[in-house]
Amino acid sequence: MSTNSEWQKRKELAIARGQGNASPIYVKRAENAEIWDVEGKRYIDFGAGIAVVNTGHSHPKIKAAVQAQLDNFSHTCVMVTPYDSAVVLAEKLNALAPGNSPKKSIFVTTGAEAVENCIKIARAHTGRRGVIAFNGGFHGRTNMTMGLTGKVTPYKNLFGPFPGEIFHAPFPIDYHGVSIADSLKALNNLFNVDIAPRDVAAIIIEPVQGEGGFYIAPTEFMQALRKLCDEHGIVLICDEIQTGFGRTGKFFCSEYSGIEPDLMTSAKGIAGGFPLAAVVGKAEIMDAPLPGGLGGTYGGSPIGCAAALAVLEVIEEEGLVQRANRVGELFSARLNQLKQQFPQQIGEIRHRGAMIAMELVLNGDPEQPNPDLTKALVSTAAKKGLILLSCGVRSNVIRFLPALTIPEQIISEGMDIVADCLVELAIPA
Repeated sequence: MSTNSEWQKRKELAIARGQGNASPIYVKRAENAEIWDVEGKRYIDFGAGIAVVNTGHSHPKIKAAVQAQLDNFSHTCVMVTPYDSAVVLAEKLNALAPGNSPKKSIFVTTGAEAVENCIKIARAHTGRRGVIAFNGGFHGRTNMTMGLTGKVTPYKNLFGPFPGEIFHAPFPIDYHGVSIADSLKALNNLFNVDIAPRDVAAIIIEPVQGEGGFYIAPTEFMQALRKLCDEHGIVLICDEIQTGFGRTGKFFCSEYSGIEPDLMTSAKGIAGGFPLAAVVGKAEIMDAPLPGGLGGTYGGSPIGCAAALAVLEVIEEEGLVQRANRVGELFSARLNQLKQQFPQQIGEIRHRGAMIAMELVLNGDPEQPNPDLTKALVSTAAKKGLILLSCGVRSNVIRFLPALTIPEQIISEGMDIVADCLVELAIPA
């Protein structure tokens, strides 16, 4: 039997160091919210492949749908000889998207592709060039999406130059003293000193920042952006790659603010672990590019579409949108207990549905991040049988992204490990 350490040595020789791995754990099999490695050790998974397997690992309904599709065909290219599953999936996504405007969709393969195509569509629709994104936002690893991303290390470091006509504004984070008024003032300042609103094609925002630290965009701010975009003819893009498909307790997180995005990205949880991504948006905007202007060889994979249709059935049949709220409440309750125990180390607990964060600090001070404790907690938890993920512009946030199907006893077991790790690593007040 090969060991994790043996595979890690082989990996380091065979795969470029830039594609690192958080833990030297090599997976043999996975089911729902549990993983077993090549050595037979069991792990509780609080990461879900970075919010991808919202329906849990190896859901039987998704496996059956994929197997049935494989028995028919694996690829023909949706732009050459299409198939009904892509049409049905587009119809369902169009119906689920917020707002009453007629919608259309396209399918691509990755979240970054979805974001890139949003920019293309917005520019085709408006005839404008500029794009505004937010500090701390994450939109992908291609050149354009790195330019949009508001975090340097590790995503942008060493990789410039990036495309021009991209501008960043502060994201409103009350915990760090950035108010809604501050963010809106900065946007107006951009219009005065960097780019006129008549030259802005799009503003892109995550309703909850993912890699940036799980900061929730206030409803008032989202509504203000909608009003600003309407006033100036700017396309409002909501990046729902990490927040979509029930993760936040609404099917799409934009629903919380009561706005209708012009364009919206989907990926991650869309297909239960199979590569698929989509752009969904207002039909008049989506139709701006000419035929052939959008697409990709693997976009709308028949296997991915079959999996996504099964994901939608599972979400509905098992009530996973509502379940996300219950999961978030359970995590938040335990984490707030830990915050009382470790007030100098745990700065803030925040969650929207099952998108949950614990920000680690020094001396209880929001402006003193504690990336060392964050890194140690991830490492120590893995040794104790728990998969955790970190994030944040300052690398000091633990993010919890469990499968929405996770049993409550496994939540409790995993949180016991988190508590044990903090006792081991931190000094209670």
